[in-house]
Amino acid sequence: QGAVKRQALYACSTCTPPGAEPAGICLACSYECHGTHRLFELYTKRNFRCDCGNSKFKNLQCKLLPEKGKVNSGNKYNDNFYGLYCTCKRPYPDPEDEIPDEMIQCIVCEDWFHGRHLGAVPPESGDFHEMVCQACMKRCHFLWAYAPQLAVFLLVVMYLPVPPLTKVNSLEDDGIFLKVEESEEQKKEIKKESGVEHHDTKEEKQLEQFNEPSTSSGYCSKFLQKFPKEIAETTSEFSFCKLKELQSKPFVKKDTATFWPSNWRSKLCTCEDCSKMYSELEVQFLTDECDTVLAYENKGTSDQETERRDPLMDTLNSMNRVQQVELICEYNDLKTELTDYLRRFADEGTVVKREDIQHFFEEFQSRKRRRTNRMQYYCS
Repeated sequence: QGAVKRQALYACSTCTPPGAEPAGICLACSYECHGTHRLFELYTKRNFRCDCGNSKFKNLQCKLLPEKGKVNSGNKYNDNFYGLYCTCKRPYPDPEDEIPDEMIQCIVCEDWFHGRHLGAVPPESGDFHEMVCQACMKRCHFLWAYAPQLAVFLLVVMYLPVPPLTKVNSLEDDGIFLKVEESEEQKKEIKKESGVEHHDTKEEKQLEQFNEPSTSSGYCSKFLQKFPKEIAETTSEFSFCKLKELQSKPFVKKDTATFWPSNWRSKLCTCEDCSKMYSELEVQFLTDECDTVLAYENKGTSDQETERRDPLMDTLNSMNRVQQVELICEYNDLKTELTDYLRRFADEGTVVKREDIQHFFEEFQSRKRRRTNRMQYYCS
C-alpha cells in the first residue's frame, strides 16, 4: 500500500541489532515473518512503509510481499527502532529505573518521553490530548504564539500582566516579548514628526480598541462605517492570518513541552503563508485532525464493531420464518457435533490439525445428506 498514513509498527532486534541500519515492520509482518524474533513495539507512526525483506534485512525475505524496493526513502527513523526512548535514551520498561513514570508520545517527532523529562509537570492524562516535546517546540516556534489561548497547562502562566497596549517595542528579554505604553508627550512628538496630528482622541481610542477581538456585531458595523480606510489597512495585514494576529500580542517562550486539547489543530491558521511555513518545517500534518492517534484508534474501534456484526443474525433477518427455523436447527446440530468432536482432542491433550477439521466437515456433510434423503413429514 506504500507509505501508510498511520499504522502500528515494530522493530526487530533479531534482524536489525544495534549497529545495523534501523528498520520498521508492519503488524502483519511481525506475525508472519518475525513471529519467533525479539521485537520492539513502536506503537504508531505516520507515513511509514514496511521495510520487511528489503535491503536492510540481509538474510530475510518477506513472506507476504517478496518483491520489494531496496529502501523506503520516505521513512523516518530514530532511537525508538533500537528500543531506546526519551532524552535519556533508555529502554522501556527500564529494569534499572525504579521511579514509576508514564511515557508520553510527542505528536511531531513521535518519540516517547518520560513525564519527568519534559521540562514541565504534565497535566492529568484526561486533561490533554496531545503533547509537543521541548525540541519540537523549539523547531516549531510558531506554536508558542498559540499556546496562551490553546495549550492546556500554559493557559494561566502564559498571560502577562501588561498595561493597555498602544505600540510594539522590539525588545526581547529572556524570551519574553513585551508591548510598552508611551507617555502622552511621546505620542504627540511622534505624531508631529510624522506630519500627522490627531485632535479627536475619542476616535483614536476607538481605533486602538479595534485591535482587540470583539464579539459585538453592532460595534463592528459602526466601526466599518466610521473608519473604512483604517479597516482595509488592518484587515489586509491580519485578518487572513491568525498567527500574525497572535504574534502581535505578548507571549512567552519557555524551554518546556506543551500539552494541547482535543480540538486544537482546527484552530491553527491555514493561510497561504502559514501553509508554506508548515511545508518548510515538514509539519503539514498538524492541520489534519485525521492524523491524530485518537482518530486512528476511533477508526480501529469502528472497524472492529463492523467485524463483530454477527453474520448469522444478518442472514436470519433476510429469511422468512420457516427458513429461520431450519437454519437455527442446522446451526445447533453443527454446534453440538463440533463441540463433542473437539472435546475428544481436549481430553486427550492432542493438537487439532487442519486435516482433522476437514475430516469433521466431510463426515458432517455426509450425515446431513443421509438425513435430507429421508422422507419429510409436515404438519397441516
